[in-house]
Amino acid sequence: MNREQDTTQDTQLRAHCTAEADGRITFDLPALEASDSQSAQLLLRLRPKKGQPEEVLCVLPLEAVDDGGRRAVLESQPPLAEGRWDVYLLPEPGAPRRRLRPGLRDLRALVDGHTRDWPSPVAVRIPYTTKDGYLAVRTWLRTAQAEVEGIDVTDRSMTVKARLHGAALSAGAVVRLRARGSNGVVRTREPQAASAGRRFCFTVDFEELIAVEATGNRVWDISVQTGPAEGAPVIRVGRLFDDVADRKEIFVYPSATVGGVAVRPYYTVDNDLSVEVTAAE
Repeated sequence: MNREQDTTQDTQLRAHCTAEADGRITFDLPALEASDSQSAQLLLRLRPKKGQPEEVLCVLPLEAVDDGGRRAVLESQPPLAEGRWDVYLLPEPGAPRRRLRPGLRDLRALVDGHTRDWPSPVAVRIPYTTKDGYLAVRTWLRTAQAEVEGIDVTDRSMTVKARLHGAALSAGAVVRLRARGSNGVVRTREPQAASAGRRFCFTVDFEELIAVEATGNRVWDISVQTGPAEGAPVIRVGRLFDDVADRKEIFVYPSATVGGVAVRPYYTVDNDLSVEVTAAE
């Protein structure tokens, strides 16, 4: 049977969850109906890309707790693959699974995540509510992360302060702004790094992004290459270490108009930092 068809969506069953700083997440459900088996499980499904089959599942046992409810624990290890994981109740093996809605989400332990040191590999998990009102977990799994700590936008440029986790800059490191598209235009900036090679900042002159060979509507993705050698790690710049699963519509920066062209930094759907250039009409 197709697993997508074997799913009950019209459920009001809710799960509370508590996220810990180390990535551990506890899910608490109310007492289940008598029809639900004692072998009920919590199912996390990695949402497949459009048109692709479902392939990755994580099944957790649901244990009884003193108040009559059920509890499942997603331990910090092993890390989950990067993506969006939808959360279901599986009443018993082979039964139709029930999509869960969010109850209380305790994310307090995640708020100051940007103040901590994160080792490699960097594994991040944030429970959140989907656009259609269901519970899901957003995950990132990367070798290293260049975490944005501040962005200052003026009418001619922007300055970004960031901190590396799981890596460090060496002499000859560069910030890369790569234009999306087949021509792969790249602009580079020299980062100003602290002595330990972890914290750094860089300034982008907006006029550089609207040069002749890069005119028109365009998006520039920002990364940092940690050294000059071929094969040196190239790490995407973004913001992952807090309780915000989707920053794009929440953290909105002002645009600057340069020569009739609008330029603005923004966070992508993956919480990575990019710059959008919109040609004047």
